[in-house]
Amino acid sequence: MRKNLFALLAAAVFVVGAVVALAADKPALKPQTTCPVTGKAIDPKTSPHVDWQGQRIYFADAAAADTFRKDPEKVFATIAAEGVTLQNIQTTCPVSGEKLEGGDMGEPVSVAYKGRTIKFCCPMCPPKFEKDPAKYLAKLPGEQGAPK
Repeated sequence: MRKNLFALLAAAVFVVGAVVALAADKPALKPQTTCPVTGKAIDPKTSPHVDWQGQRIYFADAAAADTFRKDPEKVFATIAAEGVTLQNIQTTCPVSGEKLEGGDMGEPVSVAYKGRTIKFCCPMCPPKFEKDPAKYLAKLPGEQGAPK
């Protein structure tokens, strides 16, 4: 009996340690500081931006923003490769339509998806999103239509 209790206690300590270690290893958010098209520095107070699929993306100039509009997936791939976290402008869950802040579901759940951070009202919504991302990306705020 004592051995079982000791083994259980040791397992609990191991699990808690693993959870703490994983939380400590979570990468820090890397805010956008450069234009994803030109590589030049941006200033969120003065640089032009485009709201697309729930993300606010800043650019060095209007020409860079137009380049983004021609092939947004290429630019999102660059953003993802650099580990940049864009400013999210969502207020509702793309799956349920529920409010993200102050809604009935508690704290929103965030999922990284191809250079975007998509927020959901609860843990039940991301699996639905993953089955048909294009459908739900089209519901996010911004000037875009359905993704190509």
